[in-house]
Amino acid sequence: MIPTIIILVLATIAVAAFVLAPRLGERRILYPTSPDQPVPFGYQMSWLAIRTRDTNAVVEALGLIGAKPCNWNSGIGTVYDAKLGQSNVFVCPHVNGWTFVVGLPLPQPLGRSFADKATPLLVELGQRFVEVQFFVAFPPVDLFAWARLVDGRLLRAFAIGDDGVIWNKGKPTREERTLGLTRFEMRGVRDRRGDAGGPMILHPTEDHVMRLAGKWSLDPTSLGPSSAPAAMGLIAQAPAHWRVERLRRTA
Repeated sequence: MIPTIIILVLATIAVAAFVLAPRLGERRILYPTSPDQPVPFGYQMSWLAIRTRDTNAVVEALGLIGAKPCNWNSGIGTVYDAKLGQSNVFVCPHVNGWTFVVGLPLPQPLGRSFADKATPLLVELGQRFVEVQFFVAFPPVDLFAWARLVDGRLLRAFAIGDDGVIWNKGKPTREERTLGLTRFEMRGVRDRRGDAGGPMILHPTEDHVMRLAGKWSLDPTSLGPSSAPAAMGLIAQAPAHWRVERLRRTA
């Protein structure tokens, strides 16, 4: 009798798991529909700052997939999640007329071995919005970048990675000069050589990128409840053509 009861209990649990698992799976990707106030971001992240209040226009311009309402806390949490952050970007509610698009799936300037998908995207956005800015601060691979387009014109684009300078377009802006970003002595090291005797490659820091963003638009690490009223943003999948593409070497 007891074995029969145990079998029935186990069968009931199995059926319940089979029925409820899909619902629980869906629940993991459902986002709160309650508006909330801005949440800071920026470190180990890339983002666009677009001068517009129209988040739907941004989603359309970027070709994002399956956009759905999402509040600040869940949106920023998603793009920083180790798994969900690989394919999702968060289009934030506008703050003082700026709409942020946050996520590592954004096309990145990765060097001459990779297809440059960032520049064409920025130029295209620059044709649709009065001002577009782009920032990357990702120390794990020593990648730092910033770009600014106004009235469709690329004023400045700079990126540096582990192998050295990737972008250097336009003249350094006054804000860059003020922050000392025209020099590569970013870590307080002068005339120092590496262990093998070669010159050291010096990089900006995350704080440099945040401070420059603050001068050009808004420092995302300074966002908080007082930055803007409670509102909803949009979480969406990055389009497939943004994926990293290594260039083929010709013989």
